[in-house]
Amino acid sequence: MKEVATKNAPAAIGPYVQGMIVNNLFYSSGQIPLSPTGEFVDGDITEQTNQVFENLKAVLAEAGSSLDKVVKTTVFIADMEDFAAMNDEYARHFGAHKPARTTVEVARLPKDAKVEIEVIALI
Repeated sequence: MKEVATKNAPAAIGPYVQGMIVNNLFYSSGQIPLSPTGEFVDGDITEQTNQVFENLKAVLAEAGSSLDKVVKTTVFIADMEDFAAMNDEYARHFGAHKPARTTVEVARLPKDAKVEIEVIALI
């Protein structure tokens, strides 16, 4: 196993790493809308989802991967009423690539974020 860490995404805010590489797979920790310096992006669901994807792109790049190599995502959303707007932003980032996905509404996310996303990708 190999830890993945980059200054181009926010540092872990707990006892975990940004991601792990095992064999030819990258597993990200969940990303919330924090800037690389750790500042919370307190915008609407579209702005927060965009920041999450910027963070995911940074950790994927550090791992030697990219969004087009993502095989599975898990999306945690605080309010299913935001699903359509989150889904539009999600689709914008993935383009024609459509990885497997699970989306669940949760009671609360760290820092009261509206969205958190984790990915599994090929290296």
